[in-house]
Amino acid sequence: MSQTYQPNKRKRAKTHGFLVRSKSKNGKKVLTARRRKGRAKISV
Repeated sequence: MSQTYQPNKRKRAKTHGFLVRSKSKNGKKVLTARRRKGRAKISV
């Protein structure tokens, strides 16, 4: 069996990146919540 996680920087950025999060209403909520919590990295 192969591993489930096949890392790919581009795909990661396109699905979980900052620009993608900024576009949607819920994504903005995610960013805000992470900022409030004081995360070192807000998104990928």
